[in-house]
Amino acid sequence: MTDLLSVIVPAYNEAENVAPAAERILGVLAAASIPCELIFVDDGSQDGTFDAVAELSAGDERVRGASFSRNFGKEAAIFAGLSLAKGACCVTIDCDMQHPPEKIPEMYALWRQGYQVVEGRKSSRGAESGLHRAFTRAFYGMMSRGAGADMSDYSDFKLLDRSAVDSLLSLKERGVFYRALSSWVGFRTACVTFDVQERQSGATKWSTAKLFRYAVNNITSFSNAPLVIPALLGAISLVLAVVFGVTAAVKGTGSYCAVLFPVFLMGGLILLSLGILGYYVGKVYDEARMRPRYIISRTIGDKNGKDQIVS
Repeated sequence: MTDLLSVIVPAYNEAENVAPAAERILGVLAAASIPCELIFVDDGSQDGTFDAVAELSAGDERVRGASFSRNFGKEAAIFAGLSLAKGACCVTIDCDMQHPPEKIPEMYALWRQGYQVVEGRKSSRGAESGLHRAFTRAFYGMMSRGAGADMSDYSDFKLLDRSAVDSLLSLKERGVFYRALSSWVGFRTACVTFDVQERQSGATKWSTAKLFRYAVNNITSFSNAPLVIPALLGAISLVLAVVFGVTAAVKGTGSYCAVLFPVFLMGGLILLSLGILGYYVGKVYDEARMRPRYIISRTIGDKNGKDQIVS
């Protein structure tokens, strides 16, 4: 079907949200007379998420599902959904319904007008602390420079035409950042704004530590900006060394502070620089091993079989 819409829903321990999310999404699309398929990708959940998907699929042929052999992360789940999708266009949306499905018909209408990427942009970010907001602003500032577009309000809620989906799937790197790459590939783009909703039920699966790892992984996967930091730190160290040297010469001080402070400062900066470089070397090593982005252990509502290993 040339106008089929594939809705991709990554899910991790979202058993209680699967049925309500499916009911809401399918209800919105049915009301708008949009032909669709709904693909849940279970990211190695431990709470029966895939069982909930299988139950839905048994009663509705529009619902399909895939389950990972373990937790591979949200980016892998999104790319798995894109690879399984049969539609002429695809929408990615969170299972907790913080992305409002009611915006999908608006995205679909823009696609029918010829837009190949329709970005969901946040008009509000919901309840966030000042520290989280500052960290987010710094993170997306770096991502925006890499993508060549302002990504400060972008989200994983977006629609992609089949041509954009195929372009993403053709990328060979293992470390992927969907939110940035979907902008990087280009194509004719439009935007739809939305307010971040409260979670449908349950608690967020993102801890501070997970968010930090997510940010570091995506920054190093998509941007080489951190590699400039060692050079910047070296310049700062050189300036400080000159300042301390001049101060020591003028005051003639022989205190331990005057000696130890610049030593520890330089040592810390050197170690930090080596750490950044080492992290990038590790990313190169991961890419060189060519391991698959994810492993699909089970599927439902499809005839692709079982125990699929997908790169």
